[in-house]
Amino acid sequence: MFFLRNRIATGFRSYATKPSSYGQPLFKSHPHLIKSNELTPGIPAEEYEDRRRRLMEKLPENSLVVSLAGSIKYMSGLIFYNFRQASDFWYLTGFEEPNSAVILEKNHSSRGYRMTLFSLGSDSSKEQWDGASTTFADARKLFRVDDARHIDDFSSHLRSIVPQYSNIYLDLPPSRQGRTSKATTKSLLKYLTGPSEADLILDSLGKSRPKPLAPEVRCLRAIKSDSEQKLMRAAADISGRAHAKTMRFTRPGLSEAALAAHFNYLCSLSGAQRLAYVPVVASGPNALIIHYTHNNQLVSEDELILMDAGCEYNGYASDITRTYPANGTFTAPQRDLYAAVLSAQKALVALCHEGSDLTFHDLHRKSCDLLRQELIQLGFQLQSGDLERLYPHFISHPIGIDLHEDGYSRTGTLKEGMVVTVEPGIYVPPSPAFPKHYHNLGIRIEDEVLVGKEHPVVLSVNAPKEIADVEGACQGVLGLEPF
Repeated sequence: MFFLRNRIATGFRSYATKPSSYGQPLFKSHPHLIKSNELTPGIPAEEYEDRRRRLMEKLPENSLVVSLAGSIKYMSGLIFYNFRQASDFWYLTGFEEPNSAVILEKNHSSRGYRMTLFSLGSDSSKEQWDGASTTFADARKLFRVDDARHIDDFSSHLRSIVPQYSNIYLDLPPSRQGRTSKATTKSLLKYLTGPSEADLILDSLGKSRPKPLAPEVRCLRAIKSDSEQKLMRAAADISGRAHAKTMRFTRPGLSEAALAAHFNYLCSLSGAQRLAYVPVVASGPNALIIHYTHNNQLVSEDELILMDAGCEYNGYASDITRTYPANGTFTAPQRDLYAAVLSAQKALVALCHEGSDLTFHDLHRKSCDLLRQELIQLGFQLQSGDLERLYPHFISHPIGIDLHEDGYSRTGTLKEGMVVTVEPGIYVPPSPAFPKHYHNLGIRIEDEVLVGKEHPVVLSVNAPKEIADVEGACQGVLGLEPF
């Protein structure tokens, strides 16, 4: 057995050389992460090509698309945060290096567009500090670009081709989103090209005004491909198992921060690149704070823990919330209120298919009706405004590359291939308006759901949520090890 393992390890080392010659994991450098037909883990190169083709086909003639990569952000001085690529840029290119840009020009070629990628290219002095960057030659071959140039050429190249196009789509900087004045346009061009060239490019546009690219890309991102669905299931599996094992790990006296760290450790150990968001680990009354992220108090014996946490895996987010007893057993009031939320949540999940013809608003109204019925059965005397006080947030949001995918309307109907959350919750403040034995209980149950044609698919199925399963995970009855 040792001999076999040694041969496998030796052969693997000879196949993948270190350090990598590229600016991101690729099959040649990371065959343990990426298959031969993939550009990024789980996503074939052809899919990126198809995304760009579909984008350009839906745009009018004489269209020019500009998409910017993300920039490295700094905590202080030269101390940087772990880089994450801009979502729309990554969706269109798969290119993961910062300080880059891509220009797509619609044309009548068999491909339908011309693609120019701008990046830093190879820099031997920089490589000693930061590792390799993808060369322009490799960018042309691996990322299927027609031309690859240095990012310093971006401004002049953009200025030279703008007069040829009457429809120009630009990604707005985040701080400018939602503004459409002429001042915004000028500020955007300064952001892209530098203040010395902004007025020249603005003049070259004539009467045409740039249009935001993000809404066009988000329409494509809303429906997940088979590859994306598999990645999102994998992300949910990692997070779901981490939820289950963190239940097993929990005991009174531990800090909320220790539980958050344990969840993060388990996700990282399973291959997740990062958490998708700052986790909520809210013990006892802290669960009444919807976005509680301080995670700095100790867990007490008879408290519930509301954990809202998920990882990001190979570019896709997961988002799961579970509520469980710190000591492994629900008290009677905890059990009753949990069962009420669970009953509503399961009924709402069952509605997440295209055949239901529901909008997000419809789903939320149904969640209010179901929770109201459940609470009345538990003895709540609900007056006007009470339900909104107990249930202050919306039922759902789309999820994908971003935790909260933009570009959707709450009046839009659920479509096959969407991935959405379903997350009803009840948070009972210590008010005489509500039964005392439910005071300070906060319960939310959230799943990721793939919208089907006739039936939903729960991607986060590995996270226990039935009462028996939750208690079993906490007590070790399910055979889970906490690590």
